Amino acid sequence: MIRQAKPDDAAAIREIAEASYARYVPRIGRRPAPMDADVDAQIGQGVLYVYDDGKPLGYIAFWPEGGAMVLDAVGVAPEASGRGIGKALIGFCEGEAARLGLERISLYTNAKMTENLSMYPHFGYVETHRMVQDGFDRVFFEKPVQPRSTSTDPTE
Repeated sequence: MIRQAKPDDAAAIREIAEASYARYVPRIGRRPAPMDADVDAQIGQGVLYVYDDGKPLGYIAFWPEGGAMVLDAVGVAPEASGRGIGKALIGFCEGEAARLGLERISLYTNAKMTENLSMYPHFGYVETHRMVQDGFDRVFFEKPVQPRSTSTDPTE
């Protein structure tokens, strides 16, 4: 189940972020931004969600900005990797963007997180540009939001 994160989820989210992103530290040469995110502030702002299967196994941070949903970070506990949790979290974000009537989802990843450079296009995201931002070599992606049907006709 995906639900909005609560204050008592903060420690588990931090642990997931540490475990999810630690492998990238040697590649990047420093801690990726999600490892140092202000989890308490994100929970307070209502932009952090967890995949809960009796305990948080993954998380996602996103928020609307302009006509886009900004997907900030996704993390999955290593013991839950390969179970489709990351895909489910991204799908949840996309569904929320559609529910809010937003035009697109935007995100960035680090250029040295090579797995993400092929994963996001597989999910329908298109690279828009690259730039150095906050000292990180970032690759930006966007995906148009598929509008949800507003029909109540069950035959459609």
